[in-house]
Amino acid sequence: MERFKVLVVDDERINIQVIAGALADQFDVLSAESGFEAISMVKEHQPDLILLDVMMPEMSGFETCQLIKAEPAFADIPVIFITALDRGQGEAQGLELGAVDYIMKPFDVGLVVLRVTNHLRLKHQRDLLASRNRELEEALARVKRLEGIISICMYCKQIRSEDQSWQQLERYISEHSDALFSHGICPHCFEKHFGMAPPADDGGKPAQTAG
Repeated sequence: MERFKVLVVDDERINIQVIAGALADQFDVLSAESGFEAISMVKEHQPDLILLDVMMPEMSGFETCQLIKAEPAFADIPVIFITALDRGQGEAQGLELGAVDYIMKPFDVGLVVLRVTNHLRLKHQRDLLASRNRELEEALARVKRLEGIISICMYCKQIRSEDQSWQQLERYISEHSDALFSHGICPHCFEKHFGMAPPADDGGKPAQTAG
């Protein structure tokens, strides 16, 4: 199974090293030391989750998150903020920007690993569900169902359509399903129309003749 990719973004290299060391056994860890570098890494590697420091020079974690979430291709990547800000100062803003969690500094490394693991598990389940929904929608788009009572002429075998017109069987089924037709001659019709028994195949059985 392919390992999840986690991007750790912090302007303090020591914080990256501590978190990366704790995650490296389970995940492929990427790192960035600024918001600009983080955006570049997201575009290049498309991580499965981002651990994002809030207080960074030039571009804050909030601004970085907003720019990442503005791109439809990256909007569903879970973001967990890590910050020394008072919880009341930044948590609401972070969640409004689309973050899935908020961890306070100084952080407990075990708690970071647990939250990353839980959010990646949730993302994996959401991705599976979205994939199955797409497959179902594609299948439904391909399938046209024949259902109910179909009126068919007992003599010529034409079918009466919804607009009360009569259509050949092949045309009706082609318009209402994805079935394709190939033509052949059954042994009975071959003998009736050609006045002889149909040719036999290698197994000694009458061969179906394509038309």
